Amino acid sequence: MAAVILIADDDSSTLRTLSHALEREGYEVHTAQDGAEALEKLEEHEPDLLILDVVMPQLDGHEVCRRLRRKPEFAHMPVIILTAQSSQEEKIRFLDAGADDYLTKPFHAPELLARIKVLLRRAGERPREGQTQRIEGKVIAAYSLRGGVGVSTLAANMATGLAQLWSQPTVLVDLAHVAGHSALMLNLTARTSWDEISTVPAEEIEIDMLNKLLLPHSSGAFVLPAPGRAETMSALKPEQLSRMLTLLSQNYHYVVLDLPDDMRNTTLAGLDAAQEIMAIMAPDMASIATMKAMLEFFDFRHYPRNNVRLVLNHLFKRNDLERSQVETALSRPFDLEIPFAAEAVEAINMGAPLVVGAPQLPASIELENFAFNASKEEHRKQTPEKPSKAWQRVSSRIGQQGKKSLRQFFKLS
Repeated sequence: MAAVILIADDDSSTLRTLSHALEREGYEVHTAQDGAEALEKLEEHEPDLLILDVVMPQLDGHEVCRRLRRKPEFAHMPVIILTAQSSQEEKIRFLDAGADDYLTKPFHAPELLARIKVLLRRAGERPREGQTQRIEGKVIAAYSLRGGVGVSTLAANMATGLAQLWSQPTVLVDLAHVAGHSALMLNLTARTSWDEISTVPAEEIEIDMLNKLLLPHSSGAFVLPAPGRAETMSALKPEQLSRMLTLLSQNYHYVVLDLPDDMRNTTLAGLDAAQEIMAIMAPDMASIATMKAMLEFFDFRHYPRNNVRLVLNHLFKRNDLERSQVETALSRPFDLEIPFAAEAVEAINMGAPLVVGAPQLPASIELENFAFNASKEEHRKQTPEKPSKAWQRVSSRIGQQGKKSLRQFFKLS
């Protein structure tokens, strides 16, 4: 069945041009010439995707987008905004209104068609109600007691890296107190959050409830966003989070936690649920002191040392402490050293994790290798039936460096 697309634009010429281009691709197209008519046509035709001009009579594109997002039946429908503005401020305004993507006028039809295909594919990948697998997933937590060392960046690259390696849906859970960055890291609009089930008793939380909150990414990863209000984190109880993580790990091979830099009960519940903890730090004296405190705390909580992976992240191009110096101070070796990457800031701004947008960079290679190393043993020991490009890259590096040396690195028996 052809996808249904609604175009809302007050310019008749634009409507004709877009309608012709989309119908030629096999889409069923409907049109509206102002914001109020667009909302009526949404109810009438229930489209799979909406193309929305910003400047229209009665209701502008921003207001139309905000109103439709309040309706549960349209909460996840892809929306592309058309605008003459190209500033960063305008982009943020579009995303805040609930848009999934935007194009600056004038634009080329092939680019619009390509973006439509991506958004429709993402929407089609959303888990369906009643869809269950009952698998033994792995929960991996990214954590530091010191903010600003790259926890969210590591979590986003781990989730998308695992999804790309094994072509299996992976969930990234943002447990920030407020306004978490996981959705932003993947250029997704956080129009849902786990706050929507924070009033549901733990024993009544079901996987279908969680699936409806997940935002799909083109890598195969899904994001469960943090809420946008400061008071909501305290509403989530540890037993609710534990239930959520149990359900997710029974239905997804990998669940990656982006944890806040604190020790509140929900954070501890996340750490307790993790089979592996990525403890991240920067190469400076303050981070050394913080990491020592973290490791002592992990010992106090009886977390197995083999399950705690130390990560050294070079955030700036400067005279950092040497890796050997930090390892000596901690009396522990690092499992991953992320080299400085000037592209890391652009990756955050563009919402494209390094392993997705620039897999050839040295930092991306280290992160992708690490994702392989953190994978479940059943995955690492077998060649996939249809190897992904990410798996092929890792396999090629194993071949180049020698299977014997990398067998030890990847902990293969």
